[in-house]
This record gives sequence, C-alpha cells and structure tokens, in this order.
Amino acid sequence: MTVRTATVAPTTGRTVPAPTFAHLARLTDDTGLFEHARHATARREHGYCTDDVARGLVVTSREPAPSAEVLRLAECYLTFLTHAQDTQGAFHNRLGFHRNWTDQPGLGDWWGRALWGLGTAAARCPVPWIRQEALLAFNLGAWCRETAPRSMAFAALGAAEVVRAHPGNQQATDLLADAAAVIGRPGPDPGWPWPEQRLTYANAALAEALIVTGDLLDNPPILATGLRMLTWLLNIQTRDNRLSVLPSSGWQSGGPRLRHDQQPIEVAALADACATAAAITGEEIWHIGVRRSVDWFLGANDIGHAMWDPATGGGYDGLTLHGPNLNQGAESTLALISTLQHRSGSGTGVAVSPARSVV
Repeated sequence: MTVRTATVAPTTGRTVPAPTFAHLARLTDDTGLFEHARHATARREHGYCTDDVARGLVVTSREPAPSAEVLRLAECYLTFLTHAQDTQGAFHNRLGFHRNWTDQPGLGDWWGRALWGLGTAAARCPVPWIRQEALLAFNLGAWCRETAPRSMAFAALGAAEVVRAHPGNQQATDLLADAAAVIGRPGPDPGWPWPEQRLTYANAALAEALIVTGDLLDNPPILATGLRMLTWLLNIQTRDNRLSVLPSSGWQSGGPRLRHDQQPIEVAALADACATAAAITGEEIWHIGVRRSVDWFLGANDIGHAMWDPATGGGYDGLTLHGPNLNQGAESTLALISTLQHRSGSGTGVAVSPARSVV
C-alpha cells in the first residue's frame, strides 16, 4: 500500500500521512462496517453497529475529492443507515452478521451519530442522489429529541452541516437550539468549567456543538461558552506540549485522574472541535490543538508509540501503559481517518461565519 503524504508537517516534525481508506474498506462488506477486528482481520461474529457506520459516512462524505472506492463506501453506509431507521426517525443500533437486528429502534448515541453522518452527507457528498437521500433521512430523524447531552451533541453536528448547506432548514435550526439547551452550561466553579460533574467520552463534541450553535444561530454567549469549555478541555489534556487525553474510565470532578487506557475517539473529537474553533475564530491555539491531535497518532503521546499501522491503514484500539492495543477496529480506524483529514491544521473546510475574536 502506498501512503500519500501531506506537505504540511506537524509540530513534531514528522511527515504527516494523508488519510487512507484501505482498512475501512477491509472492514466493510456489502452490508455495512464490521465493528471489531483482531489485529487487521474483521471479526464478523460481532456484526455491525449504526454508531460506526454513521461515523463512516461522516469521514467518507467530507473527503474533498473522494475516489470511486470512497464513494462506494459512502453508498454502503447511507444504505445501512436508511435501513436502520424506522418510520418515526429512530434507529436500530446493532445488526448481527446474519442481518437480523438484535435491538429495537431508539434514540441513543447512535441516533445522534446517524444524524451527524446523514447531515454531513447531505451537505458535502459530491453525488447528488446521496445528498438528496441523506437529507430525507436526516429530516425524518431531526423530529426526534433525546435528553442525553452526547446524543444531542452528535445530532447538532449533523444539523450544523445541514444549516450551512440549507440555511432555511427549520428542523435543523431547531435541533441546534434544543441541543444547546440539553448540553447546558458550566457551573460556577472556575476550576471545573463543564456542564457535567464527570468527563466521560467524546467530551469535545459537547463543546463543539455549542460552538457551531453559537456561530450559526448568532448567539455570542453560547459561542463563548463552547470556546471556554474547549479551552479548558485542551489545557487539561495537554502535557509537556503533547496530548494526554482522558482515559476510558473518564474523570470525576474532585477525583483522581488516570492516564490509561486512552482512546482514539477522544483525540478525534478534540481534533474536530479545534478545527471548527479555528475556522470560526482564526486563533492559533486551535490550529495547535489540531496539530497535536495529529501528532498523537504519529507517536507524540505518553509512551511515544505510533497509534496506527502504516501497512494496513488501521488505527490501534487504545493506548495502554504497555503500548498500543494492536487490534484495529472500526472506531479507532475512523478516529485516525477523521483526525488526518485535518492534517493541514487549517480547519474543517466548511463555510462558517467570518473569523472573529470571542471573549
């Protein structure tokens, strides 16, 4: 496999690989995207999940010049999501290898991520019929509401894509406003400027959802809140000028903080949020955040080990005290691709309001 490289180097001076979809294609059949792998081999017995397929649609849709293979993946993922959706807009999450759903339609994280993927496809995919079908499915799902902040944050990221492409889409606009209300605002403690008392997973998505909502709805207080949350999140996850992201166990306010096992999804969420903040504000701190996220995968992390396999294009499943977990599942590979899509450190490539300084 030939790995193309970008012309912009990260802060470590390493050469930055362009994202490759080789391992994503390896994990994808004509039904969907397999969730787990043993090293680089798909584990079919674990089947597929909407969560990962939706993230697959995000990364394939935001490729600026997708190859025929990437478009094939986008078509597969869109078909899976429309099959997973019921007539009320909810989604199944888990499909067995023998193509039987093992759950009932619901509105968990997978619903939010499905809207994120559909919104991104509706706004960015170069294929007209994919944009049209994705928008139909998004509009159906956008009538639904959840009470979980992360579910609503993921949905808001898809709604933001739709609002940028279709400013008159009232469902997407309403979803942005409702997501901001569910996410909430930080409490009065200056040492914990976060709306929850525990940081868990994909934390930066909450801050990013507030940032895009504040920008697109022209609400400076919401924008400032999102930027303040992201500033704190980036600061607490930076150690010796490199990222040291929160582990899978999370971090409770006032409790001890562990450093392993670190998950690639945290880095990808931080990269996305920093890229969005950079595009909106133009501030250098966010470009640095993007570059450090790229660096984390290239080896600028707590143990100095690359978190991907150049031979396969797969991302390693986690960073442990003893080295990377060498399994290359869908979530970690998608996190790698997503982060490398920001490798220039120049933002998301989407239309946003003019750069401005926010206090």
